[in-house]
Amino acid sequence: MPAAENTRHTETLARFHAAVNSGDLDVIGKAIDEFVAPDVDFVAPVPMGASGPEALKRVWAALITTFPDIHVALEETVTEGDKVAARNTVTGTHLGTYQGLAPTGKSVRYGEMFILRFEEGRIAELRGVVDVLTMLRQLGAGPA
Repeated sequence: MPAAENTRHTETLARFHAAVNSGDLDVIGKAIDEFVAPDVDFVAPVPMGASGPEALKRVWAALITTFPDIHVALEETVTEGDKVAARNTVTGTHLGTYQGLAPTGKSVRYGEMFILRFEEGRIAELRGVVDVLTMLRQLGAGPA
């Protein structure tokens, strides 16, 4: 795959991250509509009862409600062919209910990794691993 295509994929991911870091659900929804394929295969530890772009929108609505100041720092990317691997650091303050856990006001910092596959310039597949255990421990809800 030409270097220009690799650059386009990483630039698309960076633009998507800028949108999710806006904290504005309308901006995030528009970015999902623009950057994510309608039939995206979204596999991550987020039981939202939906699939495709709708699942992503629900995830971000829950995250913004729980952590209004959430920030996803794109720490590192590796691009090969139609795939981009991204290592992120997520930070935020727990100000909304999270899976039954009342707001604690505590700050969280945890890692996540995603592999994205692109088709025709859009995210067609999204697979992620999120360190939810670290987040729960920081909120006082996980095992020590």
